Amino acid sequence: MSLDDLYREVILDHYRSPRNKRKMDDPTVVVELKNPVCGDEITLYLKLSGGVVEALSFEGKGCSISQASASMMTQAVRGKSLQEALELVERFKRMVRGELPASEADLGDLEALQGVAKFPVRVKCATLSWEALRRGLESDEGRVSGEVE
Repeated sequence: MSLDDLYREVILDHYRSPRNKRKMDDPTVVVELKNPVCGDEITLYLKLSGGVVEALSFEGKGCSISQASASMMTQAVRGKSLQEALELVERFKRMVRGELPASEADLGDLEALQGVAKFPVRVKCATLSWEALRRGLESDEGRVSGEVE
């Protein structure tokens, strides 16, 4: 099995069996974000406590890339400080835009999405949930909604 095949399997696994895809009771922040170009939508639920991402989950619809990315993100970010989470958002976005080699990104399973850089039209699919996370962390509480540009 090649590395590309392995990455495809990781993405398909998260798409078919998404982790943390559910509504959260009593979130600190709720972010609703849409990609008007392709129709992907996400509602991200964050529970922040003491400067840490205590829990996160999501609901949404979209392509395999957007849904797998959201699933993988929920696993990667839980337990991180707000600063660590924001740094992870930036590293991930740089990797899928092709600005940071996966070998330098230190993103674990998230590196399965590095191939998105070859398809610029899919970058917003991969980063939708991450942009929702960034907006939620910067908002700190309440409800945020919008579209990606």
